[in-house]
Amino acid sequence: MKVSANGIDIHYRIEGSGPVVTLVHSLATDLSLWDDLAAELGKRFTVLRYDARGHGQTSAPEGPYTWPMLVADLVGLLDALKIERTHFVGLSMGGMLGQQFALTHPERLDRLVLVSTISRVPPEAKPLWDERIAVARTQGMQAHVAGTLERWFTAPYRAAHPEVMARIGAMVAATPVAGYAGWGAAISSLDLTDRLGAIRAPTLVVCGADDPGTPPAANRAIAEAIPGARFEMLANASHQLVIEQADGFTRLLMDFLG
Repeated sequence: MKVSANGIDIHYRIEGSGPVVTLVHSLATDLSLWDDLAAELGKRFTVLRYDARGHGQTSAPEGPYTWPMLVADLVGLLDALKIERTHFVGLSMGGMLGQQFALTHPERLDRLVLVSTISRVPPEAKPLWDERIAVARTQGMQAHVAGTLERWFTAPYRAAHPEVMARIGAMVAATPVAGYAGWGAAISSLDLTDRLGAIRAPTLVVCGADDPGTPPAANRAIAEAIPGARFEMLANASHQLVIEQADGFTRLLMDFLG
């Protein structure tokens, strides 16, 4: 299904019944990343997931994208569906969006779950994002598949699950370059750490012990900055822990959401 909001068409799925949980995926994936988790959550919750701007079947205008724009996409979707409040689960860039949402629209948020994410990109890391965007524009998204899978999953998991690598790799390759570049620009501007103390929603921060991109120290720093936040680290998992340690993550999430 699609709705028009904030100047774009947003593709979404909504299923289940009960309190609303909104799921936002990582960069270079789409809402199907959450298929297994959504099926489980749907037994107790109304699960809303959507393709973020520039991903999946949502519009992919040229950027750069900004955090106010991306928050407005989310709020526009919630308004269109007449959802006043929601739990929020965000992975990687989705977690960055969740922090922004918690700070700008606290009245719309119940519980906040931040997964494999960061709250600040240091100036020295911005050239890396410029390089990644340049590769996408000159060589296409296929050039990012191998390196992305290496960062996202541990070597033993990659070797044991070639079918998962094929599925996730296809998502990366299919991501519109404009969407990757637009979000890359937003991510490279991220600087929220000093503001996180204003978040009042009950918060769970989860990371993989073997994640090189959004390492445990960065996730722990988020939890320490948000009053009362809970920090959990899952062993034998890298960035896409919602897949690599699906059972452990689902148990944590169900327990936290109650």
